[in-house]
Amino acid sequence: MATTTFPLLQSSIGKKAIMAITGMIGYGFVILHMVGNLKVFQGREHFDEYAEFLRTVGEPAVPERTLLWVLRIVLLVAVALHVWMAVSLTRQDIGARPQRYRQTKKVQASFASLTLRWGGIAIFLFLIYHLLHFTFGVAAIHPTFVRGAAYDNLVAGFQNSFNVVFYLLAVAALGMHLYHGVWSMFQTLGLNGARTNGLFRGLAVASAAVLFLGFAIVPVAVLTGIVR
Repeated sequence: MATTTFPLLQSSIGKKAIMAITGMIGYGFVILHMVGNLKVFQGREHFDEYAEFLRTVGEPAVPERTLLWVLRIVLLVAVALHVWMAVSLTRQDIGARPQRYRQTKKVQASFASLTLRWGGIAIFLFLIYHLLHFTFGVAAIHPTFVRGAAYDNLVAGFQNSFNVVFYLLAVAALGMHLYHGVWSMFQTLGLNGARTNGLFRGLAVASAAVLFLGFAIVPVAVLTGIVR
């Protein structure tokens, strides 16, 4: 029944296509999120105005936070599908070769590709922590959280060195994930070829570097007192 209803979920090609599409959604989100985070360098007023815009965009056509929650739900579904397909492909790969190879060849495998799955798990767990920290303001994680005070919440959250180190490790994992994932995404969707391979490889490297630096600079600036 499942094969007839959802044939795309039964083949490795279909699963990889779903991973690529959901990965593209996540890729677009992290770029926008990074750009938004960098507004903190414009000061409290500009950053809080940006946060208010996210909460009220769409008014008065729709109630406050409606479009924000639509975006969150789309992202949540994309992440869930991405993880589901990754787990399914891993199990399928293991099932196809129940006995371990005598020799493991890693000549063509980069460090990023070898750690892609573990990096994805780390990012997923960090995403949960990040939401509890800065979106929902759980007291055990962010005891001084004040709803609506985006700038002050960010500064207070990153004055804790543990949070900064944890955040930097997470964005490093994100960078490694994107280094392999961006190129793989275009390859899976059939958008890559001999002429464009160098372009997408370069985009993968640039994505990893720029997004790491773009996300990392904010907590470091807070911890060092540049942003306060």
